[in-house]
Amino acid sequence: MKNLKNQPNKKGFFGEYGGQFVPEELKNALAEVAVAYEEAKKDKKFISEYNDLLKNYVGRPSPLYFAKNLSEKLGGAKIYLKREDLNHTGAHKINHCLGEALLAKRMGKKKLIAETGAGQHGVALATAAALMGIECEIHMGAIDVAKQKPNVIRMKMLGAKVVEVKSGGQCLKDAVDSAFGAYIKDYKTTFFGIGSVVGPHPYPMMVRDFQSIIGKETRKQILEQEKKLPDCLIACVGGGSNAMGLFYEFLGDEKIQMIGVEPGGKSFKKGEHAATLTLGKPGTLHGMFTYLLQNEKGEPSSVHSIASGLDYPGVGPNHAHLKDIGRVEYVTVNDEEALKAFQELSILEGIIPALESAHAVAYAMKIAPKLKNKAIVVNLSGRGDKDVDYVAEKIKL
Repeated sequence: MKNLKNQPNKKGFFGEYGGQFVPEELKNALAEVAVAYEEAKKDKKFISEYNDLLKNYVGRPSPLYFAKNLSEKLGGAKIYLKREDLNHTGAHKINHCLGEALLAKRMGKKKLIAETGAGQHGVALATAAALMGIECEIHMGAIDVAKQKPNVIRMKMLGAKVVEVKSGGQCLKDAVDSAFGAYIKDYKTTFFGIGSVVGPHPYPMMVRDFQSIIGKETRKQILEQEKKLPDCLIACVGGGSNAMGLFYEFLGDEKIQMIGVEPGGKSFKKGEHAATLTLGKPGTLHGMFTYLLQNEKGEPSSVHSIASGLDYPGVGPNHAHLKDIGRVEYVTVNDEEALKAFQELSILEGIIPALESAHAVAYAMKIAPKLKNKAIVVNLSGRGDKDVDYVAEKIKL
């Protein structure tokens, strides 16, 4: 298999996926971001400042924790959790938000704008904006505003303006639409801090690069603890940033199984899931060519997931390519299974996971009994503080 770490190509394509499908007036703005990023990643001062923030502000490296109780109950594999939930702001999102905010400041931008689903990206970007002294505006679907009230309050406390999006399905896709619309009107002074490995080039590459710290740390940590590389990596996939962050470092290790877990939602009926790679087909969305859940007219379908951060009808183009070539296996976990895993990890390990991360935990729980003497690493991409009220209502606590 050719070197998958050398992608995308100069036009931003991973195989046939990716690229820049945007209005002409945005191409210059994207070119400006691409040039600035290429210069920044070669600048020792920029990299040094970024790494210092990861260590002394975020609290990296995040631990790789052996979930002994869960592993013993299931039998079979040893389950390790990459504890991104312990990062400042409670999820992996801060890794790329700090990079984007540093780049925005370097470019002289006055404002950061972005979308958010579960609110974790919004909180992380608002945090980074506060640190850099840059104005911040976050667009969030009305459904998610209601579900994720603690994160909405946190964003406002951090000084961000939260725009509640009431159009369309009022969830993540609509928040992206709204944020893009606002960005087009003011792209000369604004930096779009896209929240995942999605969107037009260079964002899928740039966000992946900032998130790759997860896999780099995991490689070192698992070798220290197990004296070998993991047999299997598991991460949830909505847009796909936490999964790409874990997978990227290991793409060349062909013996390592990689599994991306999509939200199966309530059922596989249209509008009741967000299993893009499982049930979608290629199409164009938010400036990229990728897999897309779509209706008969080729328009994005309505989607659902118990986890707000996963209810997106598209996926990062790198994931689309990895699916087509068979390097990563993409599976589904439904709402009920994710909710059960949420409770199980809380009770057995004293770790309350984000509902997004619970999808990955749920799939690890399915396969662990069959993998005797193997080591599984699950990316615990976020903590569940934001979800406790919603889950309490669901399980009638």
